[in-house]
Amino acid sequence: MNDEEKRAAIIEFERNRQFLAGISAQKQQLSFQKEIMQASLDELGKSKEESVLKAVGNILIKKGKKEMEKEIAEKKENVELRLKTIQKQEETVLKKLNSIKSEIEGAAKKSPEGKKEPKKKAGK
Repeated sequence: MNDEEKRAAIIEFERNRQFLAGISAQKQQLSFQKEIMQASLDELGKSKEESVLKAVGNILIKKGKKEMEKEIAEKKENVELRLKTIQKQEETVLKKLNSIKSEIEGAAKKSPEGKKEPKKKAGK
């Protein structure tokens, strides 16, 4: 691996690392949404009321309990599907990162100058 290939690999590694950070943030946000929806479903299940209030913007609307349970369950299902997709993306990017890292490390071990930095001249 020549210097140009090493630079390209390092740039690709950094790009994928940043992409992974974005994926991780999305995964965390979706996990949080899933937990909130589950908590909402749990509370609706405990409630003996036949209707509940739903916040829509700045207003509250009265809705049937069963209708709300169905709506929240569908939203939760969508979030779970998105989570699975993001987890697959995360796994793919991690594999790619590990592969690129191995390439870079392998190239650094093969070339002795990979561990040395050129000396800089002291100047005023």
